Amino acid sequence: MERTVAEAMNLSDVAPFPNIVSIGKPPWSSEPHRGRLERLILQLGAGRGKFSEVTGIPRSIGCIGNNSFILRREPLSPERVRELIREFQTAGGRELWLTNYDSLEYLLSVASYASEIGIEEVYAVVRIEDVDSVRPVDGVRFIVEFEYSPENFRRIEPYGWLHGALVMVRGHEVEELKRLATTFAGEVYIDVLFPGSARKLDFNVIELKRVFTPTSEKYHDCLAGTLSITADGYILPCPLLRNYVIADARETGIKAARRKKRLRDFWTMTKDRIEGCSKCPFKYLCHDCRALEYQATGQIDGLEYCFIMPLELKN
Repeated sequence: MERTVAEAMNLSDVAPFPNIVSIGKPPWSSEPHRGRLERLILQLGAGRGKFSEVTGIPRSIGCIGNNSFILRREPLSPERVRELIREFQTAGGRELWLTNYDSLEYLLSVASYASEIGIEEVYAVVRIEDVDSVRPVDGVRFIVEFEYSPENFRRIEPYGWLHGALVMVRGHEVEELKRLATTFAGEVYIDVLFPGSARKLDFNVIELKRVFTPTSEKYHDCLAGTLSITADGYILPCPLLRNYVIADARETGIKAARRKKRLRDFWTMTKDRIEGCSKCPFKYLCHDCRALEYQATGQIDGLEYCFIMPLELKN
């Protein structure tokens, strides 16, 4: 990956600032995409996170955070979960993100299995409330999630085995976090909390949306290569797009799901295909979360958080 945000700001030589990898977007959003399956976000339960499917999830990287969802039926069996992980590996997938767990032991068991069979990158998200109970697992990259405070950063500094931190931040706290002195050496993903309406924003959305993805003319910088499976077995293009079911994991495997036209339409959902964005000169430098826009507007091509499009054209 290219220089971190801290390095680009020439801050890394001044003090031990956080190793910020991404702000307001998933860590893979600046990587080139290949038009093939790249990552699987696998939910292992309803979740115990602060933000719920009912009230809305105002999170820029809520897709890999431990939120709280409604399960419409019984969860997938552990055996089926393992089968899906094997299918993901056979399909050439590289990144497995395990999230939204109800049981820490189950999370550790699944993460250990994925590492043992040779998944290249296994990420497991744990809450800061549970980090004391985690036992490090060879080959598993643990990410701890918490709301921003200097105290919480100090709390995770002793855990040298943590790969990263997913930090929920309110807009006005972003600059403070950038300048925080910390000895935590892991990657930091700033998960910005968005208000329900652009009228209540207290941060520069254009700065947060800036992304440099060499394949953005062809593939969506966030959705491309991503497949998500809920705890109860629904295959989605994104964990937060709960109404866009691609297939049923009880009946359909990874190989068949990745060939679905509906999934590939999401992978190639570039700004050229969004009416309000298609003529914008900044469209290939602008990252946006379709799930957040859908929550705010009820439309997959919504433009609530765009400050370039005139208000009258949005409505």
